[in-house]
Amino acid sequence: MFAENEYATYVIKEGILYVEYKNVKLDLAAAISIVEDRFVVQEGQSIPVLCDIRKVRGINKTARIYLSIEGSSFVKAVAFIVEAPVSDMFSKFYLRTSKPPIPTMVFETISEALIFLKKYK
Repeated sequence: MFAENEYATYVIKEGILYVEYKNVKLDLAAAISIVEDRFVVQEGQSIPVLCDIRKVRGINKTARIYLSIEGSSFVKAVAFIVEAPVSDMFSKFYLRTSKPPIPTMVFETISEALIFLKKYK
């Protein structure tokens, strides 16, 4: 299944949900929309998620909190794909301050992220 909104695209391939974020700043409204659309794509399945956040330009505190709590529902593990310095900084700050309740790692390549996520399929 494929879906798209103004913030990201979503596609499930081989049991992993790929979420590619667009060139956006994330606020609470964006976070809610992202999670709601992800739920639709997943159709109630709990699966690993690969989040490509290389284009994200910013995220505010309320969005971070929402994504760390509500965004963890129906997710077995998360791999963030980052690019130094901006998305790398966002992801490390998120992990340090939000303490997600699921296995979460940061990678610079999709291939490394997939090795991590396949353990949770």
